[in-house]
Amino acid sequence: MKLFLEERGINIPKVGTIVEVSKRELPFMKDAWKFNWRQLYNIPNARCYKLVAEESPYIIEGLLMLSLVNKEMVYMNNIEVAPHNFGKNGRYINVAACLIAFACHKSFEDGKGYYRGCLSFKSKTELISLYQKKYGAVLVGGNKMYISPSVGDQHISNHLIFNEKK
Repeated sequence: MKLFLEERGINIPKVGTIVEVSKRELPFMKDAWKFNWRQLYNIPNARCYKLVAEESPYIIEGLLMLSLVNKEMVYMNNIEVAPHNFGKNGRYINVAACLIAFACHKSFEDGKGYYRGCLSFKSKTELISLYQKKYGAVLVGGNKMYISPSVGDQHISNHLIFNEKK
């Protein structure tokens, strides 16, 4: 899946790609990643995806893990922006938004019935407000959240590329 990456301080978007990632490609926690992606990779029925810029396909800009709950609801297990993209000095400023847009796209592809287009996830308590304000997520209860199909459509339109000429 192609997408637009926004580099800090540069007004020209760069093309990136999200593809499934193999375990051997996953980074180590010692490289400043917060999650142990190699361990998470072993979760049954979950898939890991990497986001890379086309100009540097060997540098992972962000990671995402999705699973399908009860064969009908897409669940975002984990999302992480690469350490070099984190915070106000990060290189690309929309990595998380691109990963979330991709997850929303997968929820339309893989979600079934009432759950088609709904992206569900659990948030860390300190990130609930961010998910609500920046990504339009709805708090269901506790730390459970979801992004509705209409909001997901907006994320998809803003970040993913579909009309690519070959």
